[in-house]
Amino acid sequence: MDPENREWQEPPLPEHIKAEEPPQMSEAATLGNIFIEPGRTFEDLRRKPRFVLAALIIALLTTAYFFALNYKVGDEGTRSFIGEQIDKSPQGGQLTPEQRNSAIDLQMTIGKVVRFAMPVFVLITIVIGALLYWGGAKAFGGTGNFLHALSVWVYSSLPPTIIAMIANFIVLAFKSVDEIDLAVSQRGVVNANLGLLVNGKAMPVLATLLSVIDLFAIWGWILASIGLQKTNKISSGSAWAVTIIIALIGVTFRVVGALFSGNPS
Repeated sequence: MDPENREWQEPPLPEHIKAEEPPQMSEAATLGNIFIEPGRTFEDLRRKPRFVLAALIIALLTTAYFFALNYKVGDEGTRSFIGEQIDKSPQGGQLTPEQRNSAIDLQMTIGKVVRFAMPVFVLITIVIGALLYWGGAKAFGGTGNFLHALSVWVYSSLPPTIIAMIANFIVLAFKSVDEIDLAVSQRGVVNANLGLLVNGKAMPVLATLLSVIDLFAIWGWILASIGLQKTNKISSGSAWAVTIIIALIGVTFRVVGALFSGNPS
């Protein structure tokens, strides 16, 4: 081709080249700012997704709560609860005393393993939740990537988790062991939802449905919708749609669990 006939375009001036904007907060700063300036924090997480410290805090607090709950109830209380669950099952009446004790011992061992592995389960839950947020945001035209979704899931969970766990530790310290229902207490001993209006043992499914209206959960949904909107550049309505759809998926699993276990979930 003749060089004289080639089309030539002047390269853009340096000031017209859009450079990636650096973050304005450190990861430590985001931990505090998410409480007071969630919109600005998520805008910074759009610039650079961060989640490691917040995820570790959530995992450690959750694990500490389950160890504290087990310590408060004690092995005898836990064995008694497991025995009640076995007796309620269809196979419970067919077990000999030796088989029942063996089943309780097995459940005690599994419970101990689960407590030590709790950080792993929390992190797996975070990854699954982030995948759902990522897919949901993409379905509504979101521009963020998986790490943005991971940041939104973690940082929308962080404030409710910290406050709820502090409250749980305080209540757990002063509450009588006789007043603790292990089935209900798996999600916390602080009742900040409408599930307390009904008898959970008599109506586990209804109690589970009512417990969805929870102050800490609503706080997390608000933060998640802000985070999806800021990090994915989608509308507020789209962000809320994603948040509610994912929440309903979680509620469905909880209701199914309550239906089969006979305990509020």
